[in-house]
Amino acid sequence: MAELSQATKNLINKYKFWQSSLKPKEGISTIHVDEVASKVAALYEQVRTVVDWQEEHLMRRSAIIRKLKRRFLGIEINEGTKLPEDNAIAESLIMELIRGGHFPNDFIAEIKIAQVQKVINKYITILKNIPESHKDKTGLQFYNWLLEISACEIEEVIEPDIKENALINYMFELMKDRIRVSDKIFQSGILAPEDKNVLIYVAIQQALFKFDKPMVSFNLIKYKYPQWLDASPELILKISQNIYKIYKKIESDLSHPLSKKFYIICEKFDTPYLLLGDVLASENIEQIENEISTPEKLEDLIKSAYKKRSKTLKARLSRAAIYSTVSIFLTKILTLLLLEVLLAKFLTGHLNYYMLSADVLIPTLLMFVLVSTIRPPTSKNLSIVIMEIMKIAFQKEKIDTYEIRPNKKRGLFAKSIVSMFYLFGAFVSYGLIFWGFKSFNFPVTSIIINIIFIALILFAGTAIRKRARELAVEDEKEGFFSFVGDVLLLPIMGLGRWLSMKWKKYNAFTAFFNAMIDMPFSVFVEFIERWRYFIKEKKEEI
Repeated sequence: MAELSQATKNLINKYKFWQSSLKPKEGISTIHVDEVASKVAALYEQVRTVVDWQEEHLMRRSAIIRKLKRRFLGIEINEGTKLPEDNAIAESLIMELIRGGHFPNDFIAEIKIAQVQKVINKYITILKNIPESHKDKTGLQFYNWLLEISACEIEEVIEPDIKENALINYMFELMKDRIRVSDKIFQSGILAPEDKNVLIYVAIQQALFKFDKPMVSFNLIKYKYPQWLDASPELILKISQNIYKIYKKIESDLSHPLSKKFYIICEKFDTPYLLLGDVLASENIEQIENEISTPEKLEDLIKSAYKKRSKTLKARLSRAAIYSTVSIFLTKILTLLLLEVLLAKFLTGHLNYYMLSADVLIPTLLMFVLVSTIRPPTSKNLSIVIMEIMKIAFQKEKIDTYEIRPNKKRGLFAKSIVSMFYLFGAFVSYGLIFWGFKSFNFPVTSIIINIIFIALILFAGTAIRKRARELAVEDEKEGFFSFVGDVLLLPIMGLGRWLSMKWKKYNAFTAFFNAMIDMPFSVFVEFIERWRYFIKEKKEEI
């Protein structure tokens, strides 16, 4: 009879612990906010979701970062800075997150306030004790990085990712033995043997849960410094002296030239782990534990989980397409439309509403085509997934291995040929777009703006199409037309990626919301809540 592996048994125990942590604790006071104020704040957060749209699982942390920045602006951080003596920062932060719908009402225990304040104090201490020799280097980029790390830790304190971390560690334990690195890579000095596991750990987080850079950085810090979460005052001071080195090392790990190779392997084989996690997340884990010990019953559970995840994936892709399109429209297209209106007034003295309508419709239709042409995995994919789950769930004498090999060295001639092909593809693709718009008598300024629209939408749509392969383990078949499409579209997607990164830094709409609306609105919501409590008190007196 097949026997579950020890790693799988450990995973089951961690899921049991996760389920027990979800049960309401008796006698523990929880944080409550006013329902009316909460509805007003939640409406605003929905607007913010559209303005600075990200992946759904990143929106809550994005809100924490936004609110932390607002609170840190009022703190002058230097050697003489005194730590807050009360829990005012943490309490207002948590209550604002609950009002915004990022956490349920009456869910977070009141003791979390002191724990969150402790985290905030830790990062204030780190910032004020950075050595003088590094203070000139610690610019805005480093400050934002540390603030993002603190937001990750605050989120974990409020609601620990027990289930996600259990699955990450499970896959990490198995992949350490399965991923082999060619000796040529170690000999060349591209990768040190001790950094192999670091790159595997990073790739697993990005593949399994699409964690972003701040979350991966935070988990990497915990991996390298196990005492980070419960650091003593002495250790915090020591960390402060080395925080810039830690920052540079983490950045180096995340941008390692071989990281993509590790990610490709982990992304291809992440589906079995995700589905096994879905099976264990069942309400009755005691019954599930007995059923998965039998391969036949486990297969039925996998099929059910696969079907359910396929259904939710379609809904998430549709939601992502709508939000990303509206977000691009609000934060980027409106900015460019305003520019085009000004240029039209300046150059021709009148507006062409036909062209302005095309500027809006073309990106929307392009996103619709990209999403509507997504094809689900074939029926063969499910059979491969089931087979892979059996390999990882049960004890096996022989395990599959996946080798990381060095890139083939190209000579100067070969590099020149490849570069020429890329430039040729760029010339053809941009040329076709320019010719298409020019044939309809669009002015040059309008054509340039439309190329920017198309690049942004194409980049966003391609990212959504990649998410559509979340359940795919089978190799994707690429024919001649796929090759031609890559040659023509890669230069445009490259432009879209570059523009998206730049807009993320200089998003005028986000800056406007943060400076002119965010803080006044938060004060307004707090006023509503206090007024509501005042009315309730008066009613009780009557």
